[in-house]
Amino acid sequence: MKRSLRTRRDFFRTGLTLGAAAAASGLPLLPPAVPAEAINERLTITGIRMGTPKRKKPWPEYEPAPGAWTPLGVEVASPMSIYPKYKARRDSFFELLGPYAVEITTDKGIRGIGIGGDGVSYAIEKHLKKLLLGENALEIERLWDIMWRSSMYYGRKGMVIHSISAIDNALWDIAGQAMGVPVYRLLGGKIRDRVPAYATSNDVEHLVNFGYKHVKLAMPHGPASGHDGMRKNVELVKRARNAVGPDGEIMLDCWMAGTERYMIELAEMLEPYRVYWMEECLHPDDYAGFGRLRREINSTRIATGEHEYTRYGFKLLLDYKAADLWQPDMNWCGGLTELRRIAALAAANDIPLIPHAGWWGGCQHFIIGSQITRWCEMLMPPPGGPEEVYEGFEEENNITHGPEGIYVRPPDRPGLGWEIDVV
Repeated sequence: MKRSLRTRRDFFRTGLTLGAAAAASGLPLLPPAVPAEAINERLTITGIRMGTPKRKKPWPEYEPAPGAWTPLGVEVASPMSIYPKYKARRDSFFELLGPYAVEITTDKGIRGIGIGGDGVSYAIEKHLKKLLLGENALEIERLWDIMWRSSMYYGRKGMVIHSISAIDNALWDIAGQAMGVPVYRLLGGKIRDRVPAYATSNDVEHLVNFGYKHVKLAMPHGPASGHDGMRKNVELVKRARNAVGPDGEIMLDCWMAGTERYMIELAEMLEPYRVYWMEECLHPDDYAGFGRLRREINSTRIATGEHEYTRYGFKLLLDYKAADLWQPDMNWCGGLTELRRIAALAAANDIPLIPHAGWWGGCQHFIIGSQITRWCEMLMPPPGGPEEVYEGFEEENNITHGPEGIYVRPPDRPGLGWEIDVV
């Protein structure tokens, strides 16, 4: 069966004051997309529709090489690993819950696209849409607050915040287009010209051959696989260390699968291989458990936050001293507006922040201007494809090579710089 390379999840499926923020970058403005007096007045939201992002320049579809690692098609430790029926493949229980992109149209002809998480279409179509139609798309802070307060009685986490994320990201896309500047300019400009990247995959040799020096592994086996599985995890990390060499970095994604005792023992066994962090070791709501792990494990950093929501969830991580490093996802945590609040909380407490899926959904605009963000996470097309796939990957992400291996940067086109349609 062919796999379509489109998003991170199947890969392959596949206040704001505009003038002041842009001026603060110290760079000349590009011509606005509409007359300045119209921008100063309002951009009225006239339509909201859901769909799936599709590249304007599609990559060829292909069957990955035999044995290639994919997020859903191989054994990856998960909370469901305790059930034999669901242990062998994540796609045995994982379900994609419909369209996850939103397109917002305005009366001045500007269209913004935002990416959210699974399940966004229901809350947007049934509730949030009616709150947004007729509103000024440039009042991003106000609209975020309206969506948050109006959905508090049934939301606060999960699919509803995924929905708010998609809309918020689309509004930032509109704002950048209205001013004729990339979104990173609205955030205060770049603090670097490019961002070092790491890639998540267990096809370590494929990543290293492409040029990565920093890799994140998906832990194949959890407590349900016993000590034999733990030894296989260690062998994978050993293989990765041999591939990246002594100066590369290795991270381990445990995807909510572990227990405290298991993770402590695994960390001891991995100590010779210098793992940079262990990620999502426990159930995401086990703040006290994360705090205990962080105190107990000294050989690596404890990271989490991929499945955390809004500043209030990250405040709990802070209160419990639960993590050395935070990993909010811009498309899940509440959008760019909320990511900035989370980042402010992290910065005030000297906590590094490396967003989950940083290459996807426009998050590179945030990363390139954030002092506390060291790397951008990437998910690379698996091995076995034609050269056009990897060339398209490089072009899409503005990839260059340097001392840390692979570097990326956001597009300089206005808004989030999309070259996708919502279909």
